[in-house]
Parts: sequence; structure tokens; C-alpha cells
Amino acid sequence: MLVKSKDDHTYRLRLDWEGDPKVGTSNYQVYDRAYRISMAGKPALFGSADHAFRGNPARHNPEDMLLAALSACHMLSYLALCAQHGVTVLEYSDEAEAVLTLTAAGGGHFASATLHPCVRVAAPEQAPLARELHALAHEACFIASSCNFPVRHESTVVS
Repeated sequence: MLVKSKDDHTYRLRLDWEGDPKVGTSNYQVYDRAYRISMAGKPALFGSADHAFRGNPARHNPEDMLLAALSACHMLSYLALCAQHGVTVLEYSDEAEAVLTLTAAGGGHFASATLHPCVRVAAPEQAPLARELHALAHEACFIASSCNFPVRHESTVVS
């Protein structure tokens, strides 16, 4: 059992499968992969499996959400570092991508993720430091630090 310190944070959610067609999982081909994630005080997330795995393409899938978590965590870490170091960020966007490799046994794993943050800073003299802070943001990102696959960032900074 893990001993929790006073600095630990606990996150809780409830996941409910919404996909029972009244026959349960008696047939892999027919059950729906729909689910709802609920967290106290927040809007529900509606998900499914990836379309490639018989899911609903209109819903978020776990792979989408992992990549979104990586991208958002990097951005939040980066913006905090910029604020702390006097870099004024005016715009931030990311075109993130990840590669999922399937195994012969039917499982799989993420092989890599690459973030492509594009940042606009207020002044040209801030650009060199703004570029450097991406490496520190990567180290500070809780999600990237929790992954067992490489997470890279190829950033662009403009003023």
C-alpha cells in the first residue's frame, strides 16, 4: 500500500458504460463501446473506443484523451514558466500527434508522442528564452513524466 504524503493530490472520477444492447458482451461485434466519465462539479465526458476498434468516431477515445492530457499539461507548465521568467505569451497552439503500435497478441502501446507548440511572444528579445523554457516545461509536466514512451516537442516561437 502506498503511503500518501501531505503533498500528494488525489483525483477521482466515475466511469459508467452506456453501451449495453441488452445482451451485454455476449458478442464482440454488437456491444456499444460508449461510456460516460463524471467528475464532481465538472461537465461529463462522453467517450467510446477509437473507430478502428469498433467505437463511435464522434466521441473522444482514451487515446485522444491521453494525447490531449500531454498537450494541455505541457502548455500549462510552459505558460507558468513563462510567467515566472518574464516572457509574455500572447498566443499558444499545438498540433500534437502520437503513434500507437499494435501487438500481435491484440494489445498495443504508445510508441511516441510529439507536441508541436507554436507560441507568439510579445517581444522579439523574449523569443530565445521562450524557446528554452519548452525543455523545462517538458521536465515539469506531470503527464509526460508519467509516460513510458518518448514525448518530444518541436516548438516554434515567433514575436
